[in-house]
Amino acid sequence: MTRPTAEVAASGPARHPGTWRAVAVLLLAAVAALIPLLGPSAALRGTGEAAAPGVGGIALLRGLLFAALCVPAGELFVDRLVRRLPDAPTERPTGWAVFAAAAGFVAALGLASVVSTGNLVPRSLADIDVGGLYRSRDGKLALIEVNAFLLAGLCARARRPATQVWPLAAVAVAEALRAHPAPEHSPLLGSALTLVHLACATLWAGGLLHALRMLRRWRGREAGAALLGLYARVAAVLLAAITATGVWSSLRRMPAGTVLDQLTTTAYGRTLLAKVTLVAAVAVLALWARYRLRRAADPLTAYVPARAEVAVLGVVVAVSGVLTALPLPIRWT
Repeated sequence: MTRPTAEVAASGPARHPGTWRAVAVLLLAAVAALIPLLGPSAALRGTGEAAAPGVGGIALLRGLLFAALCVPAGELFVDRLVRRLPDAPTERPTGWAVFAAAAGFVAALGLASVVSTGNLVPRSLADIDVGGLYRSRDGKLALIEVNAFLLAGLCARARRPATQVWPLAAVAVAEALRAHPAPEHSPLLGSALTLVHLACATLWAGGLLHALRMLRRWRGREAGAALLGLYARVAAVLLAAITATGVWSSLRRMPAGTVLDQLTTTAYGRTLLAKVTLVAAVAVLALWARYRLRRAADPLTAYVPARAEVAVLGVVVAVSGVLTALPLPIRWT
């Protein structure tokens, strides 16, 4: 009775898709962590530019902050889309908003500690000047992000998790203002472009992640294809806004006559080129998923390119962290 049957013996050892999925997620997380740590030195090689101390760690923290912003925003976005489906199943995946808020709080706290020491990496707790954060613009913005993630975590645990939208919006606004200091030419315009770019990218990446988790929870029901189709229509608008604001922001920092040169001779340009290439790959995967939704016999086969799309978007988030930590090739016109 304990001897395996012929069918079982022929099929080989039992497969555990959950194990392979966990290994794939861990590998993706490792790659996403290595990009901020090793990316700055690779981008700076041969440019003659000097980076801030601890640029790898800062890039890692900022990438973690962006990811922590994407997850809860994506959950709120997709939950709103689900409410527009007439026959949506009641099952929902377990929310990750609390864990994302905790990760964002840690990342924002680490970045605030760097700001408190004059953008130097603190070597001990004694080097951190908490009171000094209140005396500078960057310090106040860093404190806003720390408190906003703390409040977002509390809202995620409350009866009305939709209230997370306000602290998450505060983080996005603080990031947009931080990226464009007062001495910059037209800083409000730059902050507005960054805010729209960041908000759209957050909804795109976080929304796709939660939509795929929702599909897996629904296990191939027809509502899954309807949700993907609804998300795809909104994602097309988000991609257009991301492209427009990204190009405009890049041309403000690298005037049209210098773009081609700076894309290969500056660390910022090289990283921007890598990000644009990855976004182009994401766009191709999104079109492939949209094609399957419309033309395939089973629309849920769009899950495969959509899953690859969210994986590449994770790498884009990591590269974005590197981009914000590198010196800017500012040449105002």
